Amino acid sequence: MPLYYGYGFGIDPAYLILVAASIALGFLAQTYINNTYKRWAQVPSDGDTGSEVARRMLNEAGCTEVGIKHVDGRLTDHYDPRDNNLYLSTENLSGGSVASVAVACHEAGHAVQRAQGYGFMKVRQTLAPVVSFTQSAWIVVFMLGVAMNLAGLQTLSIALFAFSVIFQLVTLPVEIDASRRAVAYIEDSGMSVQQIQGARKVLTAAAFTYVAAALTSIMQLLYLMGRLQRSDRS
Repeated sequence: MPLYYGYGFGIDPAYLILVAASIALGFLAQTYINNTYKRWAQVPSDGDTGSEVARRMLNEAGCTEVGIKHVDGRLTDHYDPRDNNLYLSTENLSGGSVASVAVACHEAGHAVQRAQGYGFMKVRQTLAPVVSFTQSAWIVVFMLGVAMNLAGLQTLSIALFAFSVIFQLVTLPVEIDASRRAVAYIEDSGMSVQQIQGARKVLTAAAFTYVAAALTSIMQLLYLMGRLQRSDRS
């Protein structure tokens, strides 16, 4: 979240609290996922790599056309609906740990969502190009509104930012459902109790990062709306 000196309102204790809360939430979420992933990355899976299990999950769901490719970085794994490919980091692509299987199957879950026409996935894909614009545009419009003392521009900027909040909220069920599909597949595949429990813990930790991001966006939106309302009264 950019720090624009209280968004043009001068030093504001409420804004400082918002920044501190946002940093704390982000730190807790990252620490949680990093520690959980690190722990289960050291526990061997039932014998297969993340990409192998994900491939079977995709095939059994009829998603044979979905590709699996490598992506650089750590925990950079994602599914790209534009080219219908899973992108897995090295340790999750070729690694044979409980964590690698959990993450790979989670991304496979997104591909299955798309193939089956999962409603929230459709909404998320529709919002994605809009949000890519509003995320960069809202602060410019807001600062222009502050500089020119035009409440209309400030209101417009908050409306633009609201798209990001909606996007974050829509993302939550998409991520939770993908994790549910991943754990269900691991369980139905007859994998060990340890594999199932570990996958559930890794994906719960991952979900917390999306919850933290949504909470941060909601707090930011409420702050902006409150400051604008108080500004109108003065």
